[in-house]
Amino acid sequence: MSEQEIHTQEDLLVIEKMLLPFNQFVKIESSGGVVLILCTIIALIWANSPLAHYYEEFKNIPLTVGAGEFILSKPAILWINDGLMAVFFFLVGLEIKREVLVGELNSLRQASLPICAAVGGMVVPALVYAYFNYGTSSVHGWGIPMATDIAFSLGVLSLLGDRVPVSLKIFLTAIAIVDDIGAILVIAIFYSSGVSLWIIGLGLLFFLVMVMLNRMGGRAPFPYLILGVFMWFAFLKSGVHATVAGVLAAMTIPASTTLCCGNFVSSIRKSLMEYELAGGRSPVTLSNKEMLSSLEEMHNDILMASPPLKRIEHNLHYFVAFAIMPIFALANAGISFSSDSGGGLDVFHPVSIGIFFGLIVGKTVGICLASWVAIKIGIADRPVTMQTGHFLGAALLAGIGFTMSIFIATLAWGNHAEFIVDAKFSILAASAVAGLLGFLVLRSCSLSLTCNKSNQL
Repeated sequence: MSEQEIHTQEDLLVIEKMLLPFNQFVKIESSGGVVLILCTIIALIWANSPLAHYYEEFKNIPLTVGAGEFILSKPAILWINDGLMAVFFFLVGLEIKREVLVGELNSLRQASLPICAAVGGMVVPALVYAYFNYGTSSVHGWGIPMATDIAFSLGVLSLLGDRVPVSLKIFLTAIAIVDDIGAILVIAIFYSSGVSLWIIGLGLLFFLVMVMLNRMGGRAPFPYLILGVFMWFAFLKSGVHATVAGVLAAMTIPASTTLCCGNFVSSIRKSLMEYELAGGRSPVTLSNKEMLSSLEEMHNDILMASPPLKRIEHNLHYFVAFAIMPIFALANAGISFSSDSGGGLDVFHPVSIGIFFGLIVGKTVGICLASWVAIKIGIADRPVTMQTGHFLGAALLAGIGFTMSIFIATLAWGNHAEFIVDAKFSILAASAVAGLLGFLVLRSCSLSLTCNKSNQL
């Protein structure tokens, strides 16, 4: 093997290691999307079966937390939408912070294309919805078609495997993350009501304490957890939606380490030598206190050398993907199509039409047009491996609103409002159509690329 081939293999190995965290993220999101689909199907069947009354009872089970005068009692659906979704938004906040610090949003030039695409993909769908609902009481739901569900969109993208470029996966992920930022701002500003300024001030006080804890070098997660819960409770009572507290809490999680590279390496070497010497005297680890002590020291060094932000984000991904999001889908996706449930379903209602065309047409036009303008005027660079069809496919997949769209719909009208059935049905229908069209477009791109390579050979 020549020296040039060796260097090429080493470069490929470095690139593969750099992409490993991203590939793991995609795998978790895509497999979590499968679980989401199953829970959605179960919820739909359950809500339209003879056991539908049990579905309503499941959502309204009263759950109480606290003791004495400090009691918080809410039905299960509110604990899910206000409590569990705060954990989901906490994870979103961690992802946003990571992307801003070291990811695709790290530099303005690097982030300009997904930011412009995401802004276009939020503004145009909102305008499409507002066009169909202008002058009606349902216009308040304009924020519903703005959202992108990263789990479902990456889940569909994963079906194409290696036939799509990595740059496309990164582009779509960055769009979804910027979308999340927009959704958080929309929720905080437009879908919060009865705001109490002094309680918000109390919540922000807990936030400042968490910031100070970070500045003072606090790395243990437990104090952040306690302060975060207090901040969540304050926001819950303030009128600003409690999920905003999850994002603010994520911003305070440390991204730096307490043990630098040099000290970590020397400490690990010392522990390894002690471990090896102790193993020479007694190879049975369980009964060898010195070996166990060395292992404990290495474990502590690894924790001190790893950023808390990355560690917490990695651990939370599984809980959110396989517990929180499926529970949310099970509790919110159950739409009853019977005529005696809230007036029945009207697929031609302005809400249904506005959401459907907002997610499919609005997202596609907004993302493609904004991307084209950004590249044309020179504020963003077009990825070399992405064709025009890739932009179209990514824009269609971004029209899968599901989780975030349903969540915003519940904030806009509540679970018992007249528009909620139409909104949820339209979100599910548009997400299914957008996913199918996006898959077909990207599949045709990969097939045409393969044919071109074959003709060249």
